[in-house]
Amino acid sequence: MKLTKTLLLSTIVSALGGFLFGFDTAVISGTTDALKSVFDLSSNGLGFTVSSAIIGTFIGAFAVGKPADTYGRKNVLFILAILYLVSALGSAMAWDWISFIAFRFLGGLAVGGASVVSPTYIAEISPARLRGRLVAITQVNIVFGMLIAYLSNYYVAELVEINSWRWMFGVEAIPSVMFFLLLFFIPMSPRWLMSKKREEEAIKVLTRCGAEHVDAEIGEIRASLDLEHHSKNEPFFSKAYRFPIFLAIMIAMFNQLSGINAVLYYAPHIFRMAGAGEGSSLLQSIAVGGTFLIFTVLALPVIDRFGRKTLMVFGSIGYVVSLATIAIVFYVYGTDFDDVGGTIVLVGILVFIASHAFGQGTVIWVFLSEIFPNRIRARGQALGSFTHWFMAFIISWTFPIIAEISGGHIFIFYAICMVGQLIWVIKVMPETKGRSLEDIQKEFGIS
Repeated sequence: MKLTKTLLLSTIVSALGGFLFGFDTAVISGTTDALKSVFDLSSNGLGFTVSSAIIGTFIGAFAVGKPADTYGRKNVLFILAILYLVSALGSAMAWDWISFIAFRFLGGLAVGGASVVSPTYIAEISPARLRGRLVAITQVNIVFGMLIAYLSNYYVAELVEINSWRWMFGVEAIPSVMFFLLLFFIPMSPRWLMSKKREEEAIKVLTRCGAEHVDAEIGEIRASLDLEHHSKNEPFFSKAYRFPIFLAIMIAMFNQLSGINAVLYYAPHIFRMAGAGEGSSLLQSIAVGGTFLIFTVLALPVIDRFGRKTLMVFGSIGYVVSLATIAIVFYVYGTDFDDVGGTIVLVGILVFIASHAFGQGTVIWVFLSEIFPNRIRARGQALGSFTHWFMAFIISWTFPIIAEISGGHIFIFYAICMVGQLIWVIKVMPETKGRSLEDIQKEFGIS
């Protein structure tokens, strides 16, 4: 199978859901002080406000699996694009705290859905030898969206003096409209078409996507679905699927126990804790976004060469070193930082971001899209995403509360959790590189 124009276009357009995912995740980082002031929020109230979108996110991730199986990945992406648009405009024009929470919740539904459907769609149109890189384009777009959000926040803050936070949210409407319009130009997932017994259409899509042995691939997909012996409505939480379910839950939990979403949501706040001023903290957040993008791009050409597990090992080691260093610095300096302490925190955060981008950040969505059989892939991806976002909600809500007590406490907790991840990766995590989705299913002993 070769990389055709249809395959490349479909991957990029679907991954725009990831761009909006990243933008929506990071844009609030530049608004936390304004939100605290405008809505008169305590640290607990700010934590809930920031994490309110995540409530929608884990509900969206949990609920999207069945619609994606019933109506198709592409059709669900249309709905998500509309939710992104409504959330962007509504958050920008929110008239009180409740309305703001409601519109952020809608954006969360879109983010949760996109975290399931975009990588699932790309995995189902991609050849085994390119699947890691193509699915990882979703992660590149997530990170690119974050970087654009950080840049947008900085320039909006520079150009708009009154209610700049509203403009920060409103900018998201532009890529939301682009995403909706471009979806008209991509095909349905061939594996979803096969599940609906639309074999001729599936053959056409596989051909357009460059499949070299279409008949053989159709046969593998048909055998994997095996709907004569397995109903698409069969119980998901069954003995047959317990190993991929376990893998999905663990990788998703560890992803958030690193503290990544706390760092992304509160990056300027963390830098201010370490002595940076308002403008400087926003610039340092741009450095975070830039580092994230660079190391995600560096991971793309190697994820299919060295494998998912190798990247996870390197990333886990980087996590432990960087998080432990940041914790020690906060214990040493407390709340009285000088330039040296602030610089060490900045470098530590950048190493942490690089470790995440090269490891967990690139691997998680690829791995989740690979480990479940065709007939339950959307539901499996939904479980992994739900776990990811449920943990993100807890981490994001608790961060400002615990950080107010001690920055050292929160970062040493994350470091200890990442020691656990390193052990899990070495002892338990299987390698999935270079194998067809159907072969992975067989390896797990799933008929």
